[in-house]
Amino acid sequence: MKKKKEILTIPRSDRRILSNIPDPENVRSLVNRRGASYQTEEIDPTDVNEIYRLQLLSLRYVTKFEVQIKRARQKTKIIDKQYSEDISVTGILVYSDKPNHLLIDEIITMHFTIPNGAMPEGYESKVKLKAQVVRVFTKEVDGETLYYYACEFLQPLNEYMTKKRWGLSIFVSSIFLLVVSLIVMLMRAESVIYFRFNKFLYLYSIIAATFLLSRYFFGILYKNVPINPKFEPGVSIIIPVFNEEEWIHRTILSCINQYYPVEKLEVIVVDDYSTDSTEERSKEMIELIHSEGERFKTKERLKFHKLPQNGGKREALVAGVHIAQHDLVVFVDSDSFLEPHAIRNLVQPFQDPKMGGVAGRTEVENKFTNALTKLQTVRYYIAFRIMKAAESWFDTVTCLSGPLACYRKDLILKNETAWLNQKFLGQPATFGDDRSMTNYILKTHRTGYQDNAVCSTIVPSDTKVFLSQQMRWKRSWLRESLRAFLFMWKKEPFMFLFFIIGLIVPIAAPIVVVYNLLYVPIMHGVFPTTFLIGLLLMAMLMSLAHLYFRKSKLWAFGFIFVLFYEFILLWQMPVAWVTFWKSTWGTRETPQDVLAKEKKLEKQKLRKSRFSLRKIRKMGDRE
Repeated sequence: MKKKKEILTIPRSDRRILSNIPDPENVRSLVNRRGASYQTEEIDPTDVNEIYRLQLLSLRYVTKFEVQIKRARQKTKIIDKQYSEDISVTGILVYSDKPNHLLIDEIITMHFTIPNGAMPEGYESKVKLKAQVVRVFTKEVDGETLYYYACEFLQPLNEYMTKKRWGLSIFVSSIFLLVVSLIVMLMRAESVIYFRFNKFLYLYSIIAATFLLSRYFFGILYKNVPINPKFEPGVSIIIPVFNEEEWIHRTILSCINQYYPVEKLEVIVVDDYSTDSTEERSKEMIELIHSEGERFKTKERLKFHKLPQNGGKREALVAGVHIAQHDLVVFVDSDSFLEPHAIRNLVQPFQDPKMGGVAGRTEVENKFTNALTKLQTVRYYIAFRIMKAAESWFDTVTCLSGPLACYRKDLILKNETAWLNQKFLGQPATFGDDRSMTNYILKTHRTGYQDNAVCSTIVPSDTKVFLSQQMRWKRSWLRESLRAFLFMWKKEPFMFLFFIIGLIVPIAAPIVVVYNLLYVPIMHGVFPTTFLIGLLLMAMLMSLAHLYFRKSKLWAFGFIFVLFYEFILLWQMPVAWVTFWKSTWGTRETPQDVLAKEKKLEKQKLRKSRFSLRKIRKMGDRE
């Protein structure tokens, strides 16, 4: 089967691959001249969030789209088509196969449409603004002379977008969020009035609406733990990897290339006995990093360890923890990429000695590949920025997600044996590692969420792989929710109520949907108008919240996700009820998957042999 080509935003490569590590010799700055030109005050070297913001202003993205240029002194004259080679918030590099004789310092008007994935989410839009030509040169490409013009925007794209679209997006989404919330409350008031006519249905609707609105309320109130420049605990990043040859090089680089003191950060790659080229790709990247990283001491801080046999993700993580030198360990999935300021932000909640684990925010890297990745983009953002943020309000995040999570090393070692040997109904628990470890941490400590600690991950773009992933998640959610029920009552009372409702609502959802969409119309001849309006309002809350925070045209995929969930993903829940003891992944060759496949083949062979025997007997009877 041909693999889908992922559409990714591609930053232009920097000649310095370790451009974000604080320079111990102070030879170079972390902010280049183009980003710094938009800074009016002196840059605080400890304010990594501001440094990152300025870097984004100058970061160039590799693109190719059509650009129309109009010369100011010839208002009706449009120059022949140009094409972009790269673009940043501050400027664009265009080229043509014909000379257009643009002059340095000449002011021009540029018309272009930024396509999906060319720049970070939110920039996909039509643009018309003025720019100044700052550089002119030619270059030979495949034997052809191309004429290049580097242009600086007179108004940065972020300011242009704020005036043209982003400001309106925030205004409209905030108004409609308020209106939708009020409508939901009015509809639930109706449920109270008619409660006596159908206690189960109206009780569910009241509980579900209260649960949903409270999460949005606390999620919007959420604030990051601010950075304390004096708090720099030692951190060991552990990357468990199995057959991830396509992305592992990028993951390793993003983990070592952090705004964090050299002596306080190490990266450990643990290969769970991969059978593809993962080891070779990893070592190639490590050697490349070492070639530039002598003054950053990368040979002492970046390690590769291969397990003697495939033992599963937990075995790989625990092996990394035993190698780790520092008191905080960060687990990073092998297809996840950290932003340069992720670790600095992620560790801040650990200033509280009772904080046992912290999750960062995970975004979708391949968001523009197809409709499936687009709807996951909206879902991921709401799941982290609203749902986890709301749980963090009570210091009880119920899942420290696998792409980026930090733990106290001593707590991992304390629960190591139980975690590695965890079984449910006699079957080994081979997935749901993040939710399982979170439960061990929550028994004795708090868990938090840092929205400024950002990573991106590659999500499934194939429907079959996506559905297998969702089934795994539902099974592990059921298993670990039952475990958490045994100790969650010790937490903050409102959070315990939160947890109970969050358990009841998804489990009861299939019954409620069948009742509203099938039983009521068939038995009573009543069209489920109220239920469908409620569904629409739920979709609007998700989409509008995404629009408010991200100002992206992908917000409409929130509606699609809710429909996809109600009519497809929801029906995985009853299957998960009766199969949540299963330990196979379905998308990778774990030992359990191999065993299950062998048993399946044996059953098929047995059926074939029985069929052959019956056929022979029938032939004998005829003779």
